Amino acid sequence: MPATASRREILRAGLAGFGMLSLPGMLRLREASAKAATPRERTAVIVVWLRGGCSHLDTYDPKPDAPSEFRGPFATIETKTPGLRFTELIPRQAAISDRFTVLRSLAHTGGGHPAGSLQLLSGDPDAQDKQGPKYPDFMSVAHYLRSDVRHALPNYIGVNPITRYDSFQIAGPAYLGGSYEPFALLGDPSAPNFRVPNVGLDHPSQADRLRGRLRLSHSFDDFRRDLDASGTVDAIDRFESQALDLLTSPEAARAFDLSREDPKLRERYGLNQWGQQCLMARRLVEAGVEVVTTTFDGPLCGRVANWDDHAVNHHVFDALKFRASYFDQAVAALIEDVYARGLDKRVLVVVTGEFGRTPRISYVASSGGGQASAPAGTVQPGRDHWPRANSMIWAGGGIATGRVIGGTDRRGEDVTDRRVGPQDFLATIYQHLGIDYASVTIPDHAGRPTPIVTNGQAIPELIATA
Repeated sequence: MPATASRREILRAGLAGFGMLSLPGMLRLREASAKAATPRERTAVIVVWLRGGCSHLDTYDPKPDAPSEFRGPFATIETKTPGLRFTELIPRQAAISDRFTVLRSLAHTGGGHPAGSLQLLSGDPDAQDKQGPKYPDFMSVAHYLRSDVRHALPNYIGVNPITRYDSFQIAGPAYLGGSYEPFALLGDPSAPNFRVPNVGLDHPSQADRLRGRLRLSHSFDDFRRDLDASGTVDAIDRFESQALDLLTSPEAARAFDLSREDPKLRERYGLNQWGQQCLMARRLVEAGVEVVTTTFDGPLCGRVANWDDHAVNHHVFDALKFRASYFDQAVAALIEDVYARGLDKRVLVVVTGEFGRTPRISYVASSGGGQASAPAGTVQPGRDHWPRANSMIWAGGGIATGRVIGGTDRRGEDVTDRRVGPQDFLATIYQHLGIDYASVTIPDHAGRPTPIVTNGQAIPELIATA
């Protein structure tokens, strides 16, 4: 298999008959130049991604006094944070608002899904959509800088990963190479037959056979070690060892096994795809994975399977009502669980999409009937793309919680207080992960050192408390 093969192609090759290992093939692509981490507590970040963009006015930044053509139909409710109100759609999160901080003032210039996603996740300043990333996203950068080949679990895992929006690639390692893509967990973790491929063996005899194959392979390697002045064979041995760990390690098998959780806890998260994705994310960071992303999309979103609530796609308010209970329950349970298990200092949870939605409600004919959408031709309300204001929540990570950062005008159109940009967003996450964003560089496709953050600063209101 050529060295330029993507991680997906390598994984697709599989482990048929244990004749070859796909994971060592992927792992051996890693470059030895990754910056070594200094000894420290293993921090982690979980990103809950609302693909398509969530309406800030109908969740975390309601405007009940705005004119009727702006405000939605939902009532506002008190939260546990004095003076902070959410809409009635997210009562569980309102009840634990003291455990997170709301940022209401994220803004950028990426008006399309690809551009908005790439601006937020990789810091690309381009306002135009492009087919794929020019710069690596922060998840891949963290993976590159913190690669730990001695750990049984991959360092970057996507539980329904952030990868594409239709035909566009909205995240990825770019010039770092395919070996820094996420280890992808696809499918519905709430399904009875859900199983993570290439993790764990069905019977101990399979491990014995696999080790036998590796011993045979190593005996051949001995013949050419004297020809390998660069140490390549020794590196391959290490990659094979890590792949063997993933296949045979009880630690890895346990981390992916949701059946080990108390059924009552699984119910608290919600016995559905989003709830169990969040539970899997918590299990993975607890087991030592540093970067976990999980995308909320699919059938729980409504007819078009995402949060892109144009009137042509969804009746925006019906769509929000349809998905709100799943969203509210999963996010609230994840945050509560992170605190209950004592992970709140080292694990940062961020919930966001690529942008907000237009404060002014639009009315357009539906393109088709289905869940949360009227029959084709029926005029219904929608909200469109809005990069000028977005709300997100931050929890754990030792940050100061029970706060509100920034604000928007009375219609929710523009940031009026404490504007935060994508570079600040990235700097905040890097700082939590112990990465010196102000000085660390990575090599681009030509080998030139490239800053991982440009003109950005960690959000001081989110600085970890002592």
